[in-house]
Amino acid sequence: MSDDGERGAPGSGLVNGLAVTLKTMTKRSTTRQYPDVEPDLPPRSRGVIALLEENCTVCMLCARECPDWCIYIDSHKEEVIVPGAARARQRNVLDRFDIDFSLCMYCGICIEVCPFDALHWTPEFEYAELDLRDLLHEKDRLGDWMRTVPPPPAHDAKGEPSKEEATAARKAAGPGAATAAKTARPAVRRTAPPAEKPAPTEKPEPAEKPAPTEKPDLPESGQ
Repeated sequence: MSDDGERGAPGSGLVNGLAVTLKTMTKRSTTRQYPDVEPDLPPRSRGVIALLEENCTVCMLCARECPDWCIYIDSHKEEVIVPGAARARQRNVLDRFDIDFSLCMYCGICIEVCPFDALHWTPEFEYAELDLRDLLHEKDRLGDWMRTVPPPPAHDAKGEPSKEEATAARKAAGPGAATAAKTARPAVRRTAPPAEKPAPTEKPEPAEKPAPTEKPDLPESGQ
């Protein structure tokens, strides 16, 4: 039935459906013959997460911020003797770093909050398993995914250097060397032109007072 409540002609729905089918059949197919033909993935595809173990400081930020609680981390402390220090220092040693990809929803929060770039996205997506328990990737397997991480994009040649690059350049130049901040031209501050003072108005000269009139001499009385 149509929107106005009237019943259409018999078989009109079938004809409309066949028209859509015929229109689709005349178009070129966009199906990719996977796995014979590998798909062209964009450079920022979210596949599996790789771990760079030497950058991990066991700060636990990724495990705390994970909304699915699919990251499991264990560690222990070791004493490090520093020459010249009064006492030994302690450091965290990573024992376990597992990600359960059967729970992961690929939000990328763990990668964003990592302060030392220990976690990276990789476009590799072919890690399906027959057993759900095999989707728990340990730190060794996560480290193997680092070989598939694409290189970072190049910096803009006309852009400003990062803070890390500026600090490294300042240390390499030594104390007293001119840095980009020192050699940069100071910004010219544009100030508004001073307002013109109004021209002094001339005071009107006072009108001349009339000369005093002399009183006439009156005759003396008794004469």
